[in-house]
Amino acid sequence: MQQARIPVAREGVPFIGLAALATLVCAVLSYDLLALCGLLLTFFITWFFRDPDRIPPQAADAIVSPADGKVILIEKVFDERFVQEHVYKISIFMNIFNVHVNRIPHAGVVESIQYNAGRFHSANTEQGALYNEHCAVTIRTARHQLYGVVQVAGLIARRIVCWLDQGDEVKAAQRFGLIRFGSRVDLYLPLQTQVEVRLGQQVRAGESLIGYLH
Repeated sequence: MQQARIPVAREGVPFIGLAALATLVCAVLSYDLLALCGLLLTFFITWFFRDPDRIPPQAADAIVSPADGKVILIEKVFDERFVQEHVYKISIFMNIFNVHVNRIPHAGVVESIQYNAGRFHSANTEQGALYNEHCAVTIRTARHQLYGVVQVAGLIARRIVCWLDQGDEVKAAQRFGLIRFGSRVDLYLPLQTQVEVRLGQQVRAGESLIGYLH
């Protein structure tokens, strides 16, 4: 029998617990207004760190979105920082209201993880993409194709979490990390990719189709 999963990111549990404890103390001391504010704050934090289950596309060559948010960039570039080849770069901007848990776009083996402390410009700008705090993960597929997924911090987001290690085998739509308080995730995909997503489209991590890797 499969154990039920709490639909909240584990990084949010301490914040939820602290808010709930403060609410309880205020209630016991009959600080009714503070207790009400604490209860609302507890509900908000729980909602903020929500981590719902998602159903990915069934096609073996499908690439799923690594993040909830809006597609703000689709272009062909030469990536000299992560995969060192010509790629499709697809950027997804996450606002504060999106689910913040990130997911693996396509199955494979983690080849490298690069973390850069960086700065905190607005994440929806090119300056932010180049210089902000980021964590870049490259993954080698079963067909030996290399792609990259990069978590980028923004003005508000100051905490990138990545749960992966080099050499990990990963599955499509698997949870691999989160960015607190919204930000941006960049995908670097081989030019053999059949891109299906559109500029301006709203996508959901682990569920929305980005394209097919041929």
